[in-house]
Amino acid sequence: MAKIPVGILGATGMVGQQYIALLADHPWFEARYVAASPRSAGKKYAEAVAGRWQPTREYAPSVGGLVVEDANDVAKALAAFQRGDCAFVFSALEMGKDEIRSLEEAYAGAGIPVVSNASAHRWTSDVPMLIAEVNPQHTDIIHAQRKNRGWDRGFIAVKPNCSIQSYMTPLFALVQAGYEVKRLIVNTMQAVSGAGYPGVASLDIIDNVVPYIGGEEEKTEREPLKILGSIAGGAIQNAEEPVISAHCNRVPVVDGHTACVSLEFGAKKPSLDEVKRIWTQFRALPQELELPMAPKQPIILREEADRPQPRKDRDAGKGMAVTIGRIRPCNIFDLRFAALSHNTIRGAAGGGILNAELLKAKGFVVY
Repeated sequence: MAKIPVGILGATGMVGQQYIALLADHPWFEARYVAASPRSAGKKYAEAVAGRWQPTREYAPSVGGLVVEDANDVAKALAAFQRGDCAFVFSALEMGKDEIRSLEEAYAGAGIPVVSNASAHRWTSDVPMLIAEVNPQHTDIIHAQRKNRGWDRGFIAVKPNCSIQSYMTPLFALVQAGYEVKRLIVNTMQAVSGAGYPGVASLDIIDNVVPYIGGEEEKTEREPLKILGSIAGGAIQNAEEPVISAHCNRVPVVDGHTACVSLEFGAKKPSLDEVKRIWTQFRALPQELELPMAPKQPIILREEADRPQPRKDRDAGKGMAVTIGRIRPCNIFDLRFAALSHNTIRGAAGGGILNAELLKAKGFVVY
């Protein structure tokens, strides 16, 4: 089967680089169009990322020779789309939210689907914010999105913030099993790669913990409600629960976001053994469809007293699984645990690629 050609907007940034690295051996997609800021435009990709390539895996040789285009030039991307070199784009743009919002809409309006890592459209009511195992049905809002905007082939779909990935799938698994989750207290310990490149200054983070990440607590408290919401009246209506209180910290770890979670159930409360059974047995649509980026076991349980740990567990399931440990009763709520996910793979490019695979499987990406 011929691979589907895709584009990456913001291809020279940290998330864009991770997209390029993960697509190097992808069975469905291949990077054939790269775009970034005007200062990178006109350079070959290998030249544009020389001395600043971050992923441990290399990019495909064919990508190194691609000429970087200006991401602001939608006409260039449309020409690539029309000649069959770009069926859709991954957006890893790094600019102001208003600029990203307008630019992503310009691509979608030109007929180019946009699968975005950016936050600009996370709160647009007719744009799905997807975790493929949790709310694949939210892709159906794309029909209303196209109708609302007069778009034909174009659309925008986004992924949520990286910091919620480690506990949203486990939370959903409990809700799906029939247990109401009322309240959560979440303490995240977030890797420096989440700040992009060059990221946090070394003198600020070495031998230190920074107990503030701008906007992160608001995202952590609000985004799960959209993901757990439902479609009604041509828009996604947020869920009312759980109520979430978040503390978000930057820690001196390269990759891997850890979350310590305490949660309160409704009247029906599962035993610890039941919680472990639910998480161990959880599978969802991406696993049923055997999507290439989907981990075979999306939630991995560790029984050791000192796991999960970023260095030991972030690459589980090729960086796409959530690893959970320290499952125990909570003295204030009902249950507490620690969870870990790879923030630049599951939480960024890998999650975006999985969303694109889901959108293809559901007929929204056509080539």
